[in-house]
Amino acid sequence: MGAKLLTLFWAWLALSHSFYVSVSAAITTPLPDLYEASVIELQAGLTSGQFTSVDLIKAYFARIEEVNLKGPMLRAVIETNPSALREAAALDYERLTYGPRSALHGIPVLVKDNIATVAFEGMNTTAGSYSLLNSVVPDDAGVVKRLRKAGAIILGKANLSEWAHFRGNLASGWSGRGGQCTNAYYPNADPCGSSAGSGVSASIGLAAVTLGTETDGSITCPANQNNVVGIKSTVGLTSRAGVIPISEHQDTVGPLTRSVTDAAIVLSIIAGPDPNDNFTMAQPMPVPDYTMALSNTSLAGKRIGVPRAVFMNDTMTGNDPYVNQVFEQALETLKVLGATIVDPADLPSAYEIYESNNETVVLDVDFKVQLNAWFDSLIANPSGVASLEELIVFDSNNPTLEEPTGYSDQSILIESQATTGFNASYYQSLAFDMELGATRGIDAALKMYALDALVLPAPGYTTVPAAIAGYPIVTVPLGFYPENVTIASAGPNTVYPAPGVPIGLSFLGTAWSEYSLVGFAYAYEQKTQTRLQRKAYAAAIPTTQLADVIGK
Repeated sequence: MGAKLLTLFWAWLALSHSFYVSVSAAITTPLPDLYEASVIELQAGLTSGQFTSVDLIKAYFARIEEVNLKGPMLRAVIETNPSALREAAALDYERLTYGPRSALHGIPVLVKDNIATVAFEGMNTTAGSYSLLNSVVPDDAGVVKRLRKAGAIILGKANLSEWAHFRGNLASGWSGRGGQCTNAYYPNADPCGSSAGSGVSASIGLAAVTLGTETDGSITCPANQNNVVGIKSTVGLTSRAGVIPISEHQDTVGPLTRSVTDAAIVLSIIAGPDPNDNFTMAQPMPVPDYTMALSNTSLAGKRIGVPRAVFMNDTMTGNDPYVNQVFEQALETLKVLGATIVDPADLPSAYEIYESNNETVVLDVDFKVQLNAWFDSLIANPSGVASLEELIVFDSNNPTLEEPTGYSDQSILIESQATTGFNASYYQSLAFDMELGATRGIDAALKMYALDALVLPAPGYTTVPAAIAGYPIVTVPLGFYPENVTIASAGPNTVYPAPGVPIGLSFLGTAWSEYSLVGFAYAYEQKTQTRLQRKAYAAAIPTTQLADVIGK
């Protein structure tokens, strides 16, 4: 009996000590600043009992309320999850009872509004279009299932360029439902797209982390222009099941976050095979833990190539000359980090890629076929729209909602509707895309120059070879436009470039090379700390912090 009592005493003592340490840590550790807070910091605060997931949801909701439709009216978020607080409370209880499921347990994640979430939760999935308002999807997207399994909370839906910028000649970041999203680094600056709201939200802490999608540039460009990290993953690494499509040959899902570490954490959770997306069944197994790639010495002894032809030609890319200036500084940093810079290391197909129309042929055909299949898959759609053809009519019949002044173009939808399916020219273009982007493009350069990766400034034409090849890009902050940059129009209500608007640096590689690219990006990020060199303009920075909601 005495031995049992002693055992119980020691168990009680251990629990008491653990509780004391936890409470002491909660009292002495400052609360994380939500503008910059990392997943690791948030998880530590949740584990120590400093705050709860319910507190996090309340704080992020308040931050969204401050700047989304009020103040600077960034229009980064289309809607928030009405079930988020209930889900957070359940996950808080689970943490106390069983411990956390993963690094994302209880962490709020904002997903782009083309990524499906089940209707019972109370959110829409519309790609920004009123034609899908209150439609009922059959299931969560594959990546959402993975997030939920990891214990993450879907905070809401981020605004986007409508139909992932596949509607017409419209300004980036605009959708009928969401309006014109704008950049937080200069009033009314272009946020880029199509994952505009995801990029803006990550940039100022409207969520812990966000998800975007890319067909050609739609993660890379928002990362570039919003001072955040973006991973455009290899096509087939992350599931596209339940994602409103453009093309199964180019669409991919990836994180937009404030650090490479956070992006690696998210990618490790959302990557992996999904029987509902057969492209994912071809990926190498097991799925890496991308956080293991995070090393300050990742670039030591590596050969990094600079494909200057086309991609560094301002006449072709349309880039401001300042972009190349900060890029040249980045090359010197890479050398300091131990990399050998092979310069130039041109893609043999560079000029053919620039002149090719094959990508347009493939996307136009795929979009019509796959969007019609999306409409067919819906359990219900109150608008009655059931095809691309009917969508075009819907937009024209609802100009107040879908064709306000300056945002009326539907030329891409019309062009896609005119296609006639998978014919010989389609298959020829598809094969030529792979030849130009991979065989005689990225893979050729990597082999010719014995390279570990390629590096380019993110703006311009950088995303195209990887897009048509289905290859990955990891983008990190590079710099900011100077105060004397010439401000140009980017749409009816947006400008680009503009003073203080961010610029990104992109690492590119062959299929499934994310692990290496994440390591290179991390080493560069840690050396430069570029993100921390400038904040958003004052009115665009939410003031609500955890201290404002804890216990209230």
